[in-house]
Amino acid sequence: VSDASGCSMIARLHTGAAKFPQNLLPRARQAVCSLLPPGVLKGYSSIVSRKLASHGFGASMAAMSSFPPQRYHYFLVLDFEATCDKPQIHPQEIIEFPILKLNGRTMEIESTFHMYVQPVVHPQLTPFCTELTGIIQGMVDGQPSLQQVLERVDEWMAKEGLLDPSVKSIFVTCGDWDLKVMLPGQCQYLGLPVADYFKQWINLKKAYSFAMGSWPKNGLLDMNKGLNLQHIGRPHSGIDDCKNIANIMKTLAHRGFIFKQTSKPF
Repeated sequence: VSDASGCSMIARLHTGAAKFPQNLLPRARQAVCSLLPPGVLKGYSSIVSRKLASHGFGASMAAMSSFPPQRYHYFLVLDFEATCDKPQIHPQEIIEFPILKLNGRTMEIESTFHMYVQPVVHPQLTPFCTELTGIIQGMVDGQPSLQQVLERVDEWMAKEGLLDPSVKSIFVTCGDWDLKVMLPGQCQYLGLPVADYFKQWINLKKAYSFAMGSWPKNGLLDMNKGLNLQHIGRPHSGIDDCKNIANIMKTLAHRGFIFKQTSKPF
């Protein structure tokens, strides 16, 4: 492929961008670029980037593989499931404890912590709880207590280097309930301390509203819809909800959004 024809191919790609399906554009760009000598790409990458951005494709070509640096080295995505019923039972107890370690530079999942927890005050799950969460009695029977799970979380945090003072990490939840209400409430009931790293977090609903200008009344479902994302897995599965949160964060980051702590200091 000559330089002239290469330039022509690039020109066709960026001038036709407005009519090209957005989800297919990266593939088309990759296919064209694979046919071109490095010199052609070097001279025209900035032009193509500006053209793509001007056609409403958000981030430039460079931002398809990178995006503005985040304030944190790692995001720890968390979403509890707890005992529940109608009318609500008290106290509620955490029965699923998942965390995804998200790299703040790549926004990719690097590690997973996932355990089910044995409830002790109301050890028998209600039919409503099982129907809502998909968690059956056999998944919690014989599992560690919350105290034991919190000890394992601390071990996992240490193993992942997250307790190093030079490493900046923060939890991310869909709402404030998990770390403002559920965990401190159950720990208080059981007489357990709450680790300091659970006392600051990012409420994804607030972050999404800052980025998109609208409040997601239906949580993850609204956020996925607003970003044209497919919902992953089952709603109200803790680990699946974490995957959806991570996917939404990655999409917002690629659009240039910088995540900031939303919780107030304890």
